[in-house]
Amino acid sequence: MMLNNLRTRIIGFIESKQEVPVIAAIAAGLYPFIRSFDSNFILVNSWYYLFFFTLVFLLIPPILCYIIHRLIKESTILKSYHKYVLPILNFCFFGLFMVLSTYGMKKKIMAVVLVLMFCLAMVLYKHLKKIIVIQFLLAIMAFALFVPKVYVYLQQTHEWIELPDSIESSVFKKHPNVYFIQPDGYANFSELKKGYYKFDNALFETYLSDKKFTFYNGFRSNYTSTIFTNSAIFSMKHHYYRYPRDIDINSYDFRNIIVGNNPVLSIFKANDYKTHLLLQQPYFLLNRPKMGYDYCNIDYNDIPYFSHGFDMNLDVNSELEMLINQNSKSHNFYVLEKILPSHIAHSDGDSNGIEEERELYLNRLKEANEWLTNTIEIITSNDPDGLIVICADHGGFVGLKCMDNSSVKTDDRDILHSVFTSVLAIKWPDNHTPDYTDELKTSVNLFRVLVSYLSENETYLNYLEDDKSFSIIDTGAPLGVYEVLDEAGHTAFNRSVE
Repeated sequence: MMLNNLRTRIIGFIESKQEVPVIAAIAAGLYPFIRSFDSNFILVNSWYYLFFFTLVFLLIPPILCYIIHRLIKESTILKSYHKYVLPILNFCFFGLFMVLSTYGMKKKIMAVVLVLMFCLAMVLYKHLKKIIVIQFLLAIMAFALFVPKVYVYLQQTHEWIELPDSIESSVFKKHPNVYFIQPDGYANFSELKKGYYKFDNALFETYLSDKKFTFYNGFRSNYTSTIFTNSAIFSMKHHYYRYPRDIDINSYDFRNIIVGNNPVLSIFKANDYKTHLLLQQPYFLLNRPKMGYDYCNIDYNDIPYFSHGFDMNLDVNSELEMLINQNSKSHNFYVLEKILPSHIAHSDGDSNGIEEERELYLNRLKEANEWLTNTIEIITSNDPDGLIVICADHGGFVGLKCMDNSSVKTDDRDILHSVFTSVLAIKWPDNHTPDYTDELKTSVNLFRVLVSYLSENETYLNYLEDDKSFSIIDTGAPLGVYEVLDEAGHTAFNRSVE
């Protein structure tokens, strides 16, 4: 009965002669509105984006549509084109919004789509109400798929981030400025020499040795991407990707943890440190999380509204030198992140093939060496007693055709280490390497060891997390989170989270 009633209403709407400028505009914006949240939820899950998308997709179009429709209808000159107005507005709004929700502000794509939509509207203008019905049906289906994501998001808690000891109350006995430098995707020196990399990095290694850096061979990440790794680093805890049953909803709150008031920041602030975040790109900031750092080089107002996180190319080094000089009287904690050398292509369609992806990665590695050299020179010339940590977020995935292939089950040792290998080199103050830093095997335990050093309290080392590496596998095994490298770095395959 209900379906028959709905069918009757839809047919009545299609056959009616009533003009519907507001409904036409809402129909054009509703599906792209829902799709923008559904496909990019990890980037836009904030009240800021809810307000902005509501304004852009659902409020402005009906107002414009009503005004334009009314003006042309009452115009003596343009009245003869009145029948095309609503179809053109509906099609063009829909096409424009689909481009924005998929590609962002790509002007060339927008221009092509708008021309195409204009032409389609001129051809299909008699079928506008059928198109409106289809648009509403698309929105209903998208909403039905989106609701479970929202439900899971609202069920999230931060219980996993609670630490098992009193490390957040630690009191530093040493107070050097601390520089955490993260070159994205930089493989460990020990792995670069072998496996699928086979790269001679001796020149840069010699430079670091001359600067009295200690190398941690075999060091690796616990997770496969920057967001997953950094949320574990700054929490000093494993999160196991949180929700492995749906890959799309893994990292909803991780940006809030990375740049928010996480345990690592809390410790430094409690010990009277100023905290500084210097980013080349706004990737960590897309959903406008509450900023936990005292200073960030990117203002939220400067981030494009339809950004995918790689719209800028900021010079973090010039900013760093300025901050070091401005804050010479205080204790400081600096986090620097640059998208070099990065990693191979994300998807098969973007890949240049295994060998060429390797060459491209190694060329970017040379660029990363130049940037790191410049960064270290700035720090050591202005702050020779600083504690400098170079730690990557993951490896370069060299040996795979694309990053997506890392979700395929494998027991290839070199592939797994290519994914998880991570450079770690530390310049300790006074060139004195603590004798317990052999505990530094994976990134989740990095700051627990650093805090133990700064507070001169080795009891915090009693609560180190497992030095295991985890991956989401969806091919060759049931979808889930699996331990793929054990504590010794050997291949494993144990399901970790149900």
